[in-house]
Amino acid sequence: MTEAAPSSLKAGERLRARFPADDVAWALTQVTLRRKGAAKFARADEMLFTPDGLEQASREEVARWRAQRFAEAGVQEVWDLGCGIGADAMAFADAGLYVVAVELDPETAAVAKHNLSLVGGGEVIVGRAEDARPPAGAAVFLDPARRTARGRTWRVQDFTPPWDVVLGHLAGERYACVKLGPGVPKELIPGGVQACFVSHRGDVVEASLWNRLPEGPRALVLPGDELGPDQRRDLDVRPVGRFVHEPDGAVIRAGLLDAIKPGRDLWLLDPHIAYLSSDEPLNSPFATTFEVLEELPYDAKRVRAWVREHAVGTLEIKKRGIDVDPAALRRQLKPKGPNAATLILARTVDGTRALVCRRLAD
Repeated sequence: MTEAAPSSLKAGERLRARFPADDVAWALTQVTLRRKGAAKFARADEMLFTPDGLEQASREEVARWRAQRFAEAGVQEVWDLGCGIGADAMAFADAGLYVVAVELDPETAAVAKHNLSLVGGGEVIVGRAEDARPPAGAAVFLDPARRTARGRTWRVQDFTPPWDVVLGHLAGERYACVKLGPGVPKELIPGGVQACFVSHRGDVVEASLWNRLPEGPRALVLPGDELGPDQRRDLDVRPVGRFVHEPDGAVIRAGLLDAIKPGRDLWLLDPHIAYLSSDEPLNSPFATTFEVLEELPYDAKRVRAWVREHAVGTLEIKKRGIDVDPAALRRQLKPKGPNAATLILARTVDGTRALVCRRLAD
């Protein structure tokens, strides 16, 4: 397929003159999806996709991390129950595990079979996840579909496979992992499992629940930095120091701000807001550090004057716990000039402040 714009009307017209309309529609869709899939998969140009399957599929690096966890646990066979287009099944097979992929939709199952063939293959079964009967010793992986006609949902009644099936596998004796969205309500996470929130390239992409690993929350910042609850501590709430630190989203979701850099003097700016501060820079994969250049009252006129006086044309605006539209504020501040700065709007013990900062190198 050499069409530069495969979704264009002219491309469709040219191809329909030579091939059946259904075949043309399918081919053009695959070209478009492969181009989108290149952001997730190194072999996207060889894979097949469905629109929903591509959206829900794990990113390649995330799937590899998960497969490695299965392999390190001594797992040899994995049943992927509700495999979709087979992204995770591919990672399992690529890690040397025998894969049985179960998918309800026959067309999606055919896509998964093709994708699995790219990494050595595996068994694909068309059927319901709840009807699958993995043999003793096999592990299971589930990625419940959470989409209805109205969009994504956290109503467990709408999950496929059913939520009680998912909970049954987590409570069972076989090794099990369940992939959920990073915004999973905490009340849905059952006791006795490890809830690992995963961040990749600055995005929190999932929460995975594991039944055979140490219980409690964890944060993972790929390619492999992991934070657990074993070194938690109490954090003071104090005024702004020389540096402000923005924890990675996975750390925030896991509630592990207090586990970052044990032994380092860190404190909160507000007891309910996820900004940390210190008088020393912090070199950690779990937080981004900003040097505070100036602390201003949260007043648009004062901030605009500072931006103008310092010829700031590139202005990054961050905020948390404050009802303000950064785009609207940017229009008010009218940044112009050769310099750059980061503006952090934060609640502090001294009230709401506008912190003019310099982002330190990661």
